[in-house]
This record gives sequence, structure tokens and C-alpha cells, in this order.
Amino acid sequence: MKANPGGHIPPKDLIGRDELIADIWRRLEGRSVVLGAERRMGKTCIIKKMKAEPSSGTLTVLRDLEKVRTPEEFAELVFHDVETYLGRFERKAIKARRFLASLGGAEVGGVFKLPQIGVQHWKSLLNNTVEDLVEHQDCRLVFFWDELPLMIYNIKQSSGESAAMEVLDLLRSLRQTHESLRMVFTGSIGLHNMLTSLKSAGYANDPVNDMAKVDVPPLLVDSTAIYLAEKLIAGENIECKDRHVVACCIAETVNGFPFYIQHVVEQIAISKQVATVEMVKEIVSQFLTDDNDAWELRHFRTRIDTYYATEERPYALNLLDILADQETPIGFDNLFNLLKSKMVTEDAESVRHALTLLQLDHYITKDPGGAYLFRFPIIRRWWRLERGI
Repeated sequence: MKANPGGHIPPKDLIGRDELIADIWRRLEGRSVVLGAERRMGKTCIIKKMKAEPSSGTLTVLRDLEKVRTPEEFAELVFHDVETYLGRFERKAIKARRFLASLGGAEVGGVFKLPQIGVQHWKSLLNNTVEDLVEHQDCRLVFFWDELPLMIYNIKQSSGESAAMEVLDLLRSLRQTHESLRMVFTGSIGLHNMLTSLKSAGYANDPVNDMAKVDVPPLLVDSTAIYLAEKLIAGENIECKDRHVVACCIAETVNGFPFYIQHVVEQIAISKQVATVEMVKEIVSQFLTDDNDAWELRHFRTRIDTYYATEERPYALNLLDILADQETPIGFDNLFNLLKSKMVTEDAESVRHALTLLQLDHYITKDPGGAYLFRFPIIRRWWRLERGI
């Protein structure tokens, strides 16, 4: 097993996620799932494994929605995916085809050519397509939709808030209508970011209150993260005086992030040197200040400008700066007082709102006593370097 950061990880090589996957399948027996996590935590690898190794009596369809920009494009992709699946059994999406034929679509050379789908028709196409799939199956149906929050953001930007709201509402309606239908939403931005933005534009619904929320954590530092590092070190034939000690250092230093583990081992392999604890620490330090940002850490800063409202950004940035400078967790009152030394505010509720957003976005967490701290030490370390703290 060789290091391949950011590349395709075969389902058989996915390490440390069996219990999580079993839990997701269990939840899917009764409801759909929003799968959330920090970026590069392996969400896509997880759903690819679930697609490749489905639970008994389950049909799975997986689609990356990152480039979808309109509801019409989304409906067309779902139609193509359903047609592809039904084609394996020499079946067709009859209702959807009839609807499309009424708009001018036709089968040419064995391929159904879609007509221009107008803004007013995408809902009918999506409804008919899902009905075709459900009618042809007597098992549970699971749509794995990767980067769905980003699709909602793209739709909001290109077609407006109303169109984004309509997509979310229709997906909820489909889940409620078809008992055997399940959906798994994943993405590198949280769906809550989109919902917060839409609610500020007047959206009153909660379109995912029927879905289970599941977070993908880092690998366990004291077990699966070490195991992954050892497997990669062995696969790269890296010379070590003590492989386990080096693997432990990698796992602990990067807090169990599988993507970072892959990068560190790859860099050791490239160096062709004997791996040591000192080398691991030096490599991690280099990645944290890498001009090319191979670990994509600047995303933690830029997404605040993209997805937080204008009035929320100063609170978020100043709170993160304060927490990055704290060696121990800090309670709300002390945190609020420190914030007032950096910006003019007496609005405690806005501070609480910003802290909630930062928790949902995995920047920070609370200890058992309710005090705040950075969720991941490696991200706190980068934030300090990036912000000159």
C-alpha cells in the first residue's frame, strides 16, 4: 500500500472506517443521512466504499455534484443515472421518457436525446425519474450525492435563493413520499452554511430535519491512524530504526487526518532517507508553511469570506485569533471580554451565534465544562502561523 494523497483510494485499502460505515448503514435503514466533516477527512472515500460494497438488499447510486449549477442540470443527471442503472436490466425510465418526449425529446440510435429542460420542468422530470426507479425496485434505494451543499451554493449564485430552496424542498418531499428512498448528502462545506444564508433570504423550512447527522472524525490517533502510517511506511519500503515509533509520531502530529498522514509518508519516501521522529516533525512544519498549500489549509480562512455573512466575519476571525492564542480552554465570559478588547461590541448573542457557526464548521469545540478551544491542534497551529499570532 503506497502513499497517494488526494488520489484514488481503492475501497479495500480504506482503513479505520468499518465501524463508521456500519453505523451509517444502520441509520439508513430508517432515514437519510447528512455526512459532515472537515475537508480531506475521507468522506468521498467512505461513500465510494459504500457504493462498491452495498448493504444487503440495497441499490446505490453515486454522483459528484460539484459542477452542477442549475436545478435543470441536477434533474438531468439524476435521469441519466437512473437510466444507466435500469439499462442493466433492459428497462427504461418510462414516465420520465414520456414526459421528456412531450417536450421534444426522442430516442436516436439507441440513445435518448434530452430536449431543452426549462426552469418550469425540472421538478416534473425529477419526480418522474424517481418514480420510475422506485417502481422497478423492491429494495432500499440510496442516492449518494457528493458535494450537494456546493451544488446548492452554485444554484443560489446562478439561479437565485428561490431555486436553491425549491431543490431542497423537493428532495425532502421525495424522501417523504417514497418509503424505500434514502439520500446521503456529503460535501466539503457544511449544509448549514447554505441553510443559514437561505434563511437570511426568508427561507423558513428545515429541509433536512428528517435526516440523521453523522460526522466523520479523524482516524483514532492511538490505533487506526498509527496502523495507516505503518502500512504506508511498509508499502513505500521506507527505512526506519523503529517503524512503530515513527508511525506514532506521524499519527499524533497530524491529529489522525488521513490526508496529512498520506502526505507525510509520501514526502519521507521522496527524500529516500531513514525516517526519524525529527524528520516527521520537520516535514509537518514545512507543510504548515508551504507556499503552494499542498494541504489546502487556506480553505480554513477563505471559506469564512465566502460562506459567512458580512456581519459574522469579524466575530468569527477575532474569536479564532483569540482561541488560537490560548493554551487552555476558555469560558464564554472571558472569551467575550477578550473579544471586546479587539472589536467594539456588547452583542453577546452575536458572539454566541458566531461560536455556534465555528463549532458546526469544525474550527472549535467545547470541553466538558463548556469552555471553548480549537477542535484540532494541527489547525490551531496553522492558524497561528497564518495569522502571525
